[in-house]
Amino acid sequence: MPKVEQVSQSNGRSRRGRGQRVTTALAEINVVPLVDVMLVLLIIFMVSAPMMQQGFSVQLAQSTRSGAINAEPIYVQVPSTFMRDQSVVFEGDPVRLSFLAERVKQELQGRTSQDVYLVPDGQVPWQAVTLVMDQLKAGGVQNVAVPTTPATGGRSR
Repeated sequence: MPKVEQVSQSNGRSRRGRGQRVTTALAEINVVPLVDVMLVLLIIFMVSAPMMQQGFSVQLAQSTRSGAINAEPIYVQVPSTFMRDQSVVFEGDPVRLSFLAERVKQELQGRTSQDVYLVPDGQVPWQAVTLVMDQLKAGGVQNVAVPTTPATGGRSR
């Protein structure tokens, strides 16, 4: 904030209309050197960061009895004839809806991923698809994914 001082009259001379003089004190911080130092530090860290070691190496334990991880997804297809015969296609085999939960439990044993892809026919009502989802969840499936195909000639978002 500017400082207002009273000007004293000396040598008998008087200044007309100039009884007060405004002076500024150097009380503000000069930020230019601060910004310069920060930019230099930024450049130093940007140059040195890729040179730093990214972790450390680990020797993993070896086992002769470990099996390979089965990461293939499980596909369950709901055909258009589902409403008539209450059967789905599980991994290529037709399975009745009442046995689906037990078959899924057997298939998921020993798998790391508990996810299933449910592929319903476009003509199957959504209520039938939710019945199949319920049986999959009863069988221990964690996530049920429903893949779709993009619509042709439609509006994309």
